[in-house]
Amino acid sequence: MLQQTRIEQGLPYYNKFIQAYPSVFDLANATPEEVLKLWQGLGYYSRARNLHETAKYVAFELNGKFPGTYKGLLKLKGVGDYTASAIASICYNEPVAVVDGNVYRVLSRIFGIDTPINSAAGIKEFKLLAQELLDKNDPATFNQAIMEFGALHCKPQKPKCEICPFNDSCLALKNDKIKELPVKLKKNKVKKRYFNYLVFNHENETTILEQRVGKGIWNGLYQFPLVESERLIDEKELVTFEAFKNSITGSGVELELFNEIPVIHKLSHQHLITRFWVVNSGTASENSVKLKNVTDYPVPVLIENFLNEYLPDGYK
Repeated sequence: MLQQTRIEQGLPYYNKFIQAYPSVFDLANATPEEVLKLWQGLGYYSRARNLHETAKYVAFELNGKFPGTYKGLLKLKGVGDYTASAIASICYNEPVAVVDGNVYRVLSRIFGIDTPINSAAGIKEFKLLAQELLDKNDPATFNQAIMEFGALHCKPQKPKCEICPFNDSCLALKNDKIKELPVKLKKNKVKKRYFNYLVFNHENETTILEQRVGKGIWNGLYQFPLVESERLIDEKELVTFEAFKNSITGSGVELELFNEIPVIHKLSHQHLITRFWVVNSGTASENSVKLKNVTDYPVPVLIENFLNEYLPDGYK
């Protein structure tokens, strides 16, 4: 839960999870929808899916016994080198080096390494160096110490070089490269996507929800029928899209734009520029749900925020 998430944001979710699932078996027996609903609002939903899959693996394949080695931990879905190394060294005293952002920074500066830390070569080089330096007799203390040193002393900005115990041997300090190290490859350009959600409002107070599938964002979450365009479009253009035509049944459909100013929902690698179109229709669809039940489904925060504005108070 704390991957890319602040403690104060993740803690309430943690408390809800352990209350709902006091054992790994309880979590393993939950449905994906139940897990995603509890996770709703925390973001990076692949973490929830990985957590659920890992619980099922531990409960049903390992009889509820959590792996006790680095290699065993790596078999858990969603667990990579950093997490496996941290658990193995701190919990089981296995001599495996932990390499996080703080460790990358400390090692790159002291040893003057300019290999990009987010490249395949850099990941391998820093892992080998960290493993070589590791105190094999007390890996837990060593790993925690070097991470803390990077977080509190060898900081990204304004590191405490003047009182650093390594200032006589730090190559970055010697060569005036503190600000240049570590080197990180630039991220891909943020992609803009234009979403047009069709919010059906049938006379019998039902709407339509669809579950997202595939490997894209929000896999397993629910949403309104979606028409994705290459730019902002008006009503005349919207009705020409095949995705719109496939979502409409019957005639006499009226469209109403809920938000003239698009909502811009920012994800790590893409910005979703979103409009919600209310579709007033008297014809119910096979996959329609009661409006009062729509909040029972796990949905992205983007849609949850819309529902908070759109739904009558009695339905929230």
